[in-house]
Amino acid sequence: MAAGRRRTTAIAAALVTTALTAGLATGCSAVDKALDCVRTADSVADSVTDLQQAVENATNDPGQADASLDAIQKDLDRIGDKTDDADVNKAVDDLDRAVRNVRQAIKDGDATPDVTPVTDAAGELTKVCTP
Repeated sequence: MAAGRRRTTAIAAALVTTALTAGLATGCSAVDKALDCVRTADSVADSVTDLQQAVENATNDPGQADASLDAIQKDLDRIGDKTDDADVNKAVDDLDRAVRNVRQAIKDGDATPDVTPVTDAAGELTKVCTP
């Protein structure tokens, strides 16, 4: 009888250990994703600042705005690939749409496009990425 209890106890302990390990791994994965989100949102914020400056100086260096938009797009691609959070995905989509609109305005000849939607969408991304 004692051997049966030990076996049952050993099996139960193994199951508990497996469940705890899986839970910790999932928890760490969620933390890693959140940190990636925060880092990327911070990088996006820097790129948005660069974009604002580029738009202000568009007559001196028209290519600078494109470079800033490219940097934002790269960050969006990186964060979009790493998350399944609906709020983050919506913020990424909104920011992507705003970036495309600014890019189109520049392509259409607007030397100083309105970057407010980009700034607002970047702020929303930062908000949803903050734990």
